[in-house]
Amino acid sequence: MRLLACLLLCFPLVSLAAGGGAHLDRANIVPDDRQSLQRGARLFANYCLSCHSASYMRYNRLSESLGLTEAQIVENLMPAGGKIGSVLKVAMSAEDAREWFGTVPPDLSVISRSRGVDWLYTYLRSFYVDESRAMGVNNVVFPDVGMPNVLWDLQGTQKAIYAKHDGDHGEVLEGLEITEPGQLTPREFDRAIRDLVNFLAFMGEPAKQERISLGIKVLLFLFFFLLVAYFLKKEYWKDVH
Repeated sequence: MRLLACLLLCFPLVSLAAGGGAHLDRANIVPDDRQSLQRGARLFANYCLSCHSASYMRYNRLSESLGLTEAQIVENLMPAGGKIGSVLKVAMSAEDAREWFGTVPPDLSVISRSRGVDWLYTYLRSFYVDESRAMGVNNVVFPDVGMPNVLWDLQGTQKAIYAKHDGDHGEVLEGLEITEPGQLTPREFDRAIRDLVNFLAFMGEPAKQERISLGIKVLLFLFFFLLVAYFLKKEYWKDVH
């Protein structure tokens, strides 16, 4: 009973740590949508791979799972001089990362499993201008974030909308407003982020769809075997009763 009580008390803390206390929008990704995964892989290669590695994923696995040829992988996703069997590794050294950002950007191989797809989807859409920060931006989901908004050219720039409240709360952040449009409309940008999050989720568990498909087949086999065993048992014991 004590163990159960401790688990129940810790659960809200885990949820708060995963979501940062902010409202999270539903990502609604479609894991088996190959076109979405391909678009997400291109976004990852163009915008994320400059700073973040994905050292648990290899380029040839992308070819197998995303329905891309090796030539398409080399042309659209791999850096010059890369090998199809190598992992998705950033060229930036750890020393340069510490000098430029103050820390080494995290590996994104399993970020979707540690943070959750809804957190990532909301986080990547929640940057806003904050001149007090070193990178000039802040984030609703991750306050005082040290990461720049690398997708600003697609989304545009956003400003925070504050509302005054009586009491000790002062100004409270109520929402974000686009002040300078980007290359994409808000709806197109949301779809692009959904594609990127879909790809991050795929990297976190590349065999998930295969596992689900195999699990369904196993359950169907066990159900069929149960029926056969049941009727065989009835036939075998009918004369005994």
